[in-house]
Amino acid sequence: MKISLNRAYAVRDHWSLLASGTFNQGVHLVSGDVGSGKSTLALMMAELFPLSSGRIEKAEITSCMLSLQFPELHLTGRSVAEECTSWGISADDIVVATGLTGRKDASPFSLSRGELKRLHLACIFAKDYDLLLLDEPFSSLDCQEKTKLCTTIEQKSRGITVIFTHEQNILPRVSRIWEILDGKLIDCGRPPDAFLHWCHVPPSVKRLTALGLRPDNISMEDLQEAACRIQG
Repeated sequence: MKISLNRAYAVRDHWSLLASGTFNQGVHLVSGDVGSGKSTLALMMAELFPLSSGRIEKAEITSCMLSLQFPELHLTGRSVAEECTSWGISADDIVVATGLTGRKDASPFSLSRGELKRLHLACIFAKDYDLLLLDEPFSSLDCQEKTKLCTTIEQKSRGITVIFTHEQNILPRVSRIWEILDGKLIDCGRPPDAFLHWCHVPPSVKRLTALGLRPDNISMEDLQEAACRIQG
């Protein structure tokens, strides 16, 4: 199972993006500044943004889900229950998991942005996709919910998950790190060696590395383990 970008080139007004690389099974992180092209790359990989040249090839991928940054863009139901049903899942399980018990009949637009984001992500992770593209999945979530999301992502047992984000503090353990620089997708490699080439390396990772305590990965658990070596 893989998705390969072969000099996939997209142009929008005076902006362009050139992407090459292969995403195999596992969790991938794509970082970059705001406006660098992370969302466009997600749309390209979902085949929802036309290429000017190059190609994108998928192998053994039969199902794909793109989660956009703003959850209201995905709404189709007039109530929380209808929204869950539209995904083909039980509303009873979802409202409990998202802390929305007693609000099945409420309009999704009556929810706060954080509540709506939790609802949307819970519906996504209730299903299983070969290719899951998450555009800024941590936006609108507090630290506790970000941590829960990281656990959910890490527990995904199969398929390809690609996270497009500029989040720098709470992240899941990943298989490979990529970043967008100057209109190009750069393959930084696998952690921890990727930290040597990653321009958007989180400050916490940079501080630990400077102390000779390079973490094995970017999750909170990995950072804590590395920090504990100071006392060891």
